Amino acid sequence: MKLSDTYHVPVLLQESVDGLDIRPDGIYVDVTYGGGGHSKEILRRLGEHGQLFGFDQDADAVMNAENDPRFTFVYSNFRYVKNWMRFFGVGQIDGLLADLGVSSHHFDDASRGFTFRQDAPLDMRMNKHASLTAADVVNVYTEEQLTDIFRLYGELRNARQVAVAVVKARQQQPIATTGQLVEAVSRLFPREREKKEVTKLFQALRIEVNHEMDALRQMLHAACQLLKPGGRLSIITYHSLEDRMVKNVMRTGNVEGHLEQDFYGRSQSLLHIINNKVTVPSAEEQEANPRSRSAKLRVAEKI
Repeated sequence: MKLSDTYHVPVLLQESVDGLDIRPDGIYVDVTYGGGGHSKEILRRLGEHGQLFGFDQDADAVMNAENDPRFTFVYSNFRYVKNWMRFFGVGQIDGLLADLGVSSHHFDDASRGFTFRQDAPLDMRMNKHASLTAADVVNVYTEEQLTDIFRLYGELRNARQVAVAVVKARQQQPIATTGQLVEAVSRLFPREREKKEVTKLFQALRIEVNHEMDALRQMLHAACQLLKPGGRLSIITYHSLEDRMVKNVMRTGNVEGHLEQDFYGRSQSLLHIINNKVTVPSAEEQEANPRSRSAKLRVAEKI
C-alpha cells in the first residue's frame, strides 16, 4: 500500500478542482500536496501540454509525488511559491489550489504530536527539520507570550488562565508530552467543552510552531501576483483565522480587509469572488470524513 493511500483523504475534491475551471494546457499549483489527492484530479483534467506544481514542506509527502511528466514536486513551504515559480521560469499561472490545515496523516502519526488522542512528544512541526517545537513554546515562552498565542490563535476566552497553568506546571517539570500538557490545563475547562477547548489550545500551538499565519499571508499575496487574468484561486479553510484572511484577500485584495478605491470610487481589488456563499461538504462527505466538517471552500478569479 502506498503512503498516499492512507496519508490524507482529500476534502471537497470535486468542488475545489471544479473551482479552478481547468484549462487543458494551463499551468496550475497545488500548494498543499500532502497525499496528492487534489493533484491527481487536476492532472486527470489537464491535457498533455498542461503543467502542475505541487508544494509540501513535509518530507513524508515526497514519497507521494506523482510520476508524471506534467508534474513537478517542490519540497518547500508554500510561502515561497513566487520564488519557485520564478526558478522554474513561470511568470503567470492559471490557478492555485490550497487545502489548508492539518492532514489526516499528521493526526494519525502519534509521534508528530498534533493530537491529544494519544500521549506523544510535543512536536507539531510540519517540517521535521524546523528548530522550534511545541515543547519549546510551552516551556520557554513567557506567560505574556503564551497568553497572546492562546488568545489570538486559539481564541481561548480564558487564555490568561491557561498560560498561568502551563507556567505553573513547567516549574514542577518540563512539559514534554501531549498528555502532560492536557493534564496541566484540563481542570480549567468544563467537562462538556474540554475536548473542544483543548483542540483550540493545540491549534494555537501548531499555528505558532509552523508560523502558519505569516506563511498564509505571503502565499496569498504571491498568488494574487502570479495569477493571470481569468486565473482562479480555490482555497479550503478550516478555522476562522485562516478563513477570515482568505475572505479578506478575495474581497479586497489584502489580508487586512481594507477595500481600496480609485478616484471614482471603483474597487481596486484584483479578484472577483465566484461563490459568494461558501461551499461546504455534503452531509455524506462529513459523515465519511469527520475532518471535513469545518471545511469551507472559497473561489475567486483574477480580474
